[in-house]
Amino acid sequence: MNWFDFWKRFATHFKRSKCHRMNVIIQTTHVPGSVALIHVTEAGSGRMFIVASLSGRADPTRVALEVYARIAGAVRDAGMEIVHERIFGSLGVELAVRAARAAALGASGSAADGPITYIEGCPPWGEGLAGVIVQVVSCTGADDKVWTIMDGRVPCGRGWRRNDATYLVLQNIQGLEDGPRCADTPPLQARRMIERAERILREQGATYHDVVRTWFYLADIVEWYDSFNLTRNTLYGEFGLMPASDNGHLLLPASTGIGGISSQDAAGVLDLFAVTGPKKSRPLIKRLCNKGQKDAFRYGSAFSRGTLICDSDVSLIELSGTAAIDETGKSLYPGDIHAQVECTLDKIETLLDKEGATLKDICAATVFVKHPNYANVFRKIAAARGLEHFPGVCVVADICRDELLFEMDAEVVFGHGDDS
Repeated sequence: MNWFDFWKRFATHFKRSKCHRMNVIIQTTHVPGSVALIHVTEAGSGRMFIVASLSGRADPTRVALEVYARIAGAVRDAGMEIVHERIFGSLGVELAVRAARAAALGASGSAADGPITYIEGCPPWGEGLAGVIVQVVSCTGADDKVWTIMDGRVPCGRGWRRNDATYLVLQNIQGLEDGPRCADTPPLQARRMIERAERILREQGATYHDVVRTWFYLADIVEWYDSFNLTRNTLYGEFGLMPASDNGHLLLPASTGIGGISSQDAAGVLDLFAVTGPKKSRPLIKRLCNKGQKDAFRYGSAFSRGTLICDSDVSLIELSGTAAIDETGKSLYPGDIHAQVECTLDKIETLLDKEGATLKDICAATVFVKHPNYANVFRKIAAARGLEHFPGVCVVADICRDELLFEMDAEVVFGHGDDS
């Protein structure tokens, strides 16, 4: 399928469908059986999520060129700009993927120098590119705009303004510091990482109180996750975010904390999403609890189970990384991948149902499995639940507890005329 035919089908689909969603299967020509599935979801007026999930081994340069040609075409033809971009793949192919990305975006006339987060989320088949998750926006109002956020000379995020509200995404924030390696411990890096994010937010007229979502990708997560939580809890306490014992007013952002390595050799990197602006102009924001799981801060992890963001034309849930954990904070079904996947999807379904959404409203997800062969277990269970073409990138990663084998996070678009 050429790009013109793809976008014509996509635009026609949007006009006649309430769900504003289209899946296009792209068969790579150089490796039989290798498939890239492109998922495009409209999230209200002037916003889209694009997910490229790969299945099967393929040359990283050629498949990245193919995927990014279609992403670039969508961005160009819709008159939009990329505001958040995450790439998951093995570090051994990072340079090739980055070069292919730059070539594809450049060929379409799109800027290729924006910030990206590249995380070693190895595909289940080993080396290669696992997938890409991109959020794009357009600004149509007279005062609307998109800009690149800089930390010194380094692009570290994107901001955009629509309807007098300001949205900020920071990317690839790390806490490395020049000096003796022994003084650059993971907990110290975590503190600097979060403090750096807070400083950049303040330079943009926001604070950590405006953060609705974080993604922490931590090297050797099992080894120091308790120390990470202690550092995060301490800083969030200093920021005034930690809830009182009665959980009266939850301010904690949704979050993912997962194993992930970056080529910077940092102990961790952080992406975050914040919403600010005059109170009357901001969308309604609600931090979510899940009756099927204990609030994470009660057992030492400072995040909410999700954040609901209600705009005038669409609702979005930023769903935290979710695993098979019960109402007391205990891990369930150790060693049983089938039960853990089913349990996790049940927990997610419980949270979404309370807000009027379903699993089929998920528009972008990252699926983390501890062992490569668990990816097919997830796919079979998802298909049995009617999620055959699931818009998620599946990667092999360490979960925060040894006994946990599966975790998933997501962004969920629903409401305001959706089929759901």
